[in-house]
Amino acid sequence: MNRTIIKKTTSTLSRKWLAFKMTLRFIILAIMFEIAYVLIHLLFLIVMGVTNLDQTYAFIAFKPFILPILIIGSFVGCGYMLYRFMLRPLQHLEDVAKAAQQLAPPTDVPIILPGNLKDLENDLNHVREQSLQSLQHARQIEQRKEDLLIYLAHDLKTPLTSILGYLKLLEDEPNISPELIQKYSGIARKKAERLQDLINEFFEITRFSTHQLSLEPAKTHLSRMLMQITYEFYPILVEKGLEWELQIPENIEIVCDADKLERAIDNLIRNAINYSYSNTKISFSLLSTDTGVTICIQNAGQTIPPEKLERIFEQFYRLDTSRSSATGNAGLGLAIAREIIELHCGTITAHSKDETIQFVIQLPFDSKPHEKN
Repeated sequence: MNRTIIKKTTSTLSRKWLAFKMTLRFIILAIMFEIAYVLIHLLFLIVMGVTNLDQTYAFIAFKPFILPILIIGSFVGCGYMLYRFMLRPLQHLEDVAKAAQQLAPPTDVPIILPGNLKDLENDLNHVREQSLQSLQHARQIEQRKEDLLIYLAHDLKTPLTSILGYLKLLEDEPNISPELIQKYSGIARKKAERLQDLINEFFEITRFSTHQLSLEPAKTHLSRMLMQITYEFYPILVEKGLEWELQIPENIEIVCDADKLERAIDNLIRNAINYSYSNTKISFSLLSTDTGVTICIQNAGQTIPPEKLERIFEQFYRLDTSRSSATGNAGLGLAIAREIIELHCGTITAHSKDETIQFVIQLPFDSKPHEKN
């Protein structure tokens, strides 16, 4: 904000300096004209005196008109210079009007004005670039809305179809055994839970996209919170044949929004579970440094190519689209995690090599959230 104020102040001073220079130039030219005009008349009178032409009848008859002509000529000369100085701003105004046409709509072609309007040229080009960025941002938001609808329709269709299918089986088979009823209802319940997770993810990313997310930082016992999160995942790990390898020291505290940070960690753990080889370990470590804490989640899984690793935090991006229906993943979990970490003034990075996938979070001890632009 200070830079904006300084820039506006500098721009105002530049325009005032330009006006002062034009005024000073006009005054100097007017004085030089008057001096030159008077000197020419004096030279004329000297020549007339030296040649004795001032004694002729014609000069004597013309003599009474010399002073009025001198005064009238002076006014005419100054008036003409004033007209030229007034005409130049009008010409500049025409140039500025033509340049303004490039702002609606903005184009990539830079605005070029005369040399003495360079400051105004820079201002207009700055406005043009900002307009282009705003237009691009609006298009991205519109495209994001379209993507949201497309992905929502696609991802909700699979679990919803399964739910309706199993309910239809229960309806069409009146003599179905209790075992099949339990099996079908259990599958339908799991699909409904997956559907609920998808809807929650879409609502969450919509909140982030519309800048409605705000943090409520408070002193948090991070060690205890992370131990609780990992403990809650034990049943899922057992179901998938996975194990924890925990390195969480005690009594580490930071200032953060515990609920939202828990959501980010939860998303990263789910991602590790979904992309882990069976019968392997998921490493979860917490390290305290001089400036903050480092959280590392590592699992054994298929190596992610560099081109995919660069896009892994993008909204709706999936490493393996064929697995999205099975995992219930809408491609939003990592994007949400990054949003939350960055709002805590932290960083999150992804690494993958030799069939390992690693996410590293770095957070300051006191997270002072900054507003999103």
